[in-house]
Amino acid sequence: MATERLPMRKIKEILRLKWAEGRRHRHIARALEIAVGTVSEVVQRAVQAGLDWSRAEPLGEAELETLVYGEVRRRQRALLPDPAWMDGELKQTGVTLQLLHVEYREQHPDGYGYTQFCAHYRRWKTRQRVVMRQVHRAGEKLFTDFSGKKPHWIDPMTGECHEVELFVAVLGASNYTYAEALESQKLGGWLAGNTRALEYFQGVPELVVPDQLRSAVSTPCRYEPGLQRTFEEWGAHYGTVILPARPRKPRDKATVEAGVLVAQRWILARLRHQRFFSLVELNLRIAELLEDLNARVMRRYGKSRRELFDELDRPVLKALPAQRFTYAEWTTVTVNIDYHAAVEHSYYSAPFRLVHHRLEARVTATTVELFERGERVAAHARSGRRGQYVTAPAHMPSSHRQHLEWSPSRLLAWAATVGSSTAALVEAILADRPHPEQGYRSCLGIMRLAKRYGAERMEAAAARALAARARSYKHVESILKHGLDRLPAAAAPKPPSPPISHENIRGEEYYR
Repeated sequence: MATERLPMRKIKEILRLKWAEGRRHRHIARALEIAVGTVSEVVQRAVQAGLDWSRAEPLGEAELETLVYGEVRRRQRALLPDPAWMDGELKQTGVTLQLLHVEYREQHPDGYGYTQFCAHYRRWKTRQRVVMRQVHRAGEKLFTDFSGKKPHWIDPMTGECHEVELFVAVLGASNYTYAEALESQKLGGWLAGNTRALEYFQGVPELVVPDQLRSAVSTPCRYEPGLQRTFEEWGAHYGTVILPARPRKPRDKATVEAGVLVAQRWILARLRHQRFFSLVELNLRIAELLEDLNARVMRRYGKSRRELFDELDRPVLKALPAQRFTYAEWTTVTVNIDYHAAVEHSYYSAPFRLVHHRLEARVTATTVELFERGERVAAHARSGRRGQYVTAPAHMPSSHRQHLEWSPSRLLAWAATVGSSTAALVEAILADRPHPEQGYRSCLGIMRLAKRYGAERMEAAAARALAARARSYKHVESILKHGLDRLPAAAAPKPPSPPISHENIRGEEYYR
């Protein structure tokens, strides 16, 4: 016969009312608000155990329970699985309490029912610390954060102490931990830390849960935070979803809060008497302590973080992409009237139709890309010189492209087809300028004059310009416009006559 599970204080009160007060079962049931059958069952069990009120009154609750229920409850308690084992199984993908109970009853047909089975687990769960109350599926979440306490290294040349940031990443199911020291919380370091964490885990989780720091979130919000553009690209590259924790809600990222605390105790605390003279040296020591931390057996589970990682997270993490994420920064630029935009003190061309438009620039260590409304309109190799112009010919107007296509050698080759005087004039114009490109426009103008007036007149005008030491397009245009090229060339000057020698002419010595 099934017995209603009652607190032992009520069972003792049933026996007192029955044996000491002599009450009827129905009166006892009404007084204690229980079923009459329950009263009958308790009294029957107590009689079978050989009890009366004189023996039952001095007994404690544990002793009375043993005598009334005997081996029944002890046997069932022994059959219940370890709740810590159940907690580990629930972190496996698709595992539920109902499934565990079905498997449990297959092995123990006379074991507890589903309600008591779940209550057994939940009683254990409520006794655990707050950091253990979240149930995380294997491979589901990676929590990332910075430690409030900072390590440091010492400059061996100056003795200056440099405080750095301790980055910590923890997988939710196994608590497998990664940590390293970074120069700062700036975007570049933040992304590098997240990237190396994934490489340390050799896989990618479904979700990354950071705090709402500036490097991760551009617009903090409890409900719809705006992700930092480059961090969002990082998530897309690795095929994971970024889900920032709510601000001032540490329970959203309780795992990493605990992980940070553990890292402070088992890594930073052990560094307190050690001195490091570079960030690299500091990180080498942190890596050694990290391996020791992940190998330590956790009392709650009887296994190390590494063992749990190998059992839970490693098999279900997604593979890393073939290439590492390329760090890039985004900025807004305006295309100037010369169809170039200033990026990091250099100038990069965009299609000339975008003059005065505002574009987004994506800047990596080797490239500069320009985007209009999300569509890439230009891509350039990043310049290493301040003030340099980087121009793609396709971005130029047709007239500018034609100008760009000419070179000194090409200009001289064209001039030679007209005549020797034209070739000499072009060469003189290019040589007269501090930089040959400054003479391109003059030479192109002379080319246009040759098409208008013909090669014969151009050759005559070039000869006249050379004689007059003219070195510009305007001089040649004036000669042709006024027909001076058709006039006969000026006669050569006569040589000077020899000095006259006569006795009446006083020489220069006379005046000394």
